[in-house]
Amino acid sequence: MHKLYCILLFQIIFLCVNPVKAQMKVNGAYELYFSQFKDLAIEQMERYHIPASITLAQGVFESNAGRSRLATVGNNHFGIKCHGWAGRSINADDDLNNECFRAYNNAKESYEDHSKFLRNNQRYARLFQLSDNDYRGWAYGLKACGYATNPNYANKLIGIIELYQLYQYDNAKGYDRFMADRYNARHHQLSPTGYHPIKRCNKNYYVVAKTGDTFKTIGKETGVSWRKLAKYNERDKHDQLQAGDIIFLMKKQKKADKAFKKKPHVVKAGESMYSIAQLYGIRVKNLYKMNHMSYDDSIVVGQQLKVR
Repeated sequence: MHKLYCILLFQIIFLCVNPVKAQMKVNGAYELYFSQFKDLAIEQMERYHIPASITLAQGVFESNAGRSRLATVGNNHFGIKCHGWAGRSINADDDLNNECFRAYNNAKESYEDHSKFLRNNQRYARLFQLSDNDYRGWAYGLKACGYATNPNYANKLIGIIELYQLYQYDNAKGYDRFMADRYNARHHQLSPTGYHPIKRCNKNYYVVAKTGDTFKTIGKETGVSWRKLAKYNERDKHDQLQAGDIIFLMKKQKKADKAFKKKPHVVKAGESMYSIAQLYGIRVKNLYKMNHMSYDDSIVVGQQLKVR
């Protein structure tokens, strides 16, 4: 009975201390957003000293994980309105109907303008006296300075940061420049299948094709020339992509990762030398060369192949 009482008391205290976080559940769209934009947020933190966790939490909350109309049509991830803005714009309902919001060519411009909006606005000057990892101070400060009218804004940001452990990025010592630069794409409206998570393999980056993808749509989304994409993946630029195809964004390596030095690949049914090369992020000709094979040689199920 005593144990049950303690558990109930703890739950009540937790709900009272952080009611927003207590109501939140892990959202897959949020996780995808953070994996896509964390390097961009860290880059902004290094340049402007705004906690990466705050930037990510604001971005995911204001843009509904990049799925809002402002984000998909105007690349506006932070709901910044047109005040003093001479660039492109988009209208949307907010506190009032048909309000003017800033529009950008890409997500990176939105992140950059968000940083400048805070840094160059005297209203937020006191926030920059806080440390880069004081996400709580920043969250409460943004609300106090009038960034948002939502009375729960600060608690919502803190709840997101703590649920997804975004504070880890506030102590980052660097970021992946390639990943940070990928978001020069208007990916939501250009790809017929929605944007793709960018993954890492063997000092490279790749996406997994979906039904309807082409080298052109993936190229527009990732900011890589579609002709180069085809070349990097050793295919004709007009090839029809199939769902599940691995598409690398940079030139592949000659050998697999060091982890596979003593781990040969065992051929499975339906595999080809090309599909195996894609699996490990290596060039097809090098896979043949490592195994002393010619292009006329065939492989059989159960055969062991060196990949490094």
